[in-house]
Amino acid sequence: MHVISVKIPEELKEEIEELMKEEGLEEGIALRKLLTMAISEWKKEKALKMLTGGKISYLKAAEEAGMNVWDFAEFLKEKKVVWLKEEGTLRDLNARF
Repeated sequence: MHVISVKIPEELKEEIEELMKEEGLEEGIALRKLLTMAISEWKKEKALKMLTGGKISYLKAAEEAGMNVWDFAEFLKEKKVVWLKEEGTLRDLNARF
């Protein structure tokens, strides 16, 4: 495993300690959990940006986000993003899955 050293503001340290206390986690485990969650969200946002920018297809965006197509559709709905550029896209997805 790789070791990373980082300076953080006191407020962030206190929030991490709160997480550790609430979930009964050691510091390293709590930090790995937070990093994993942050990277997951970053991947979703990156896929969303690429999809809405027309750089990748819906299926590729779902894959890049690490989600199945239906969960990604729900994510887009929560973000109020319309991704259906053609009327047949949803029909094609339903036929494929």
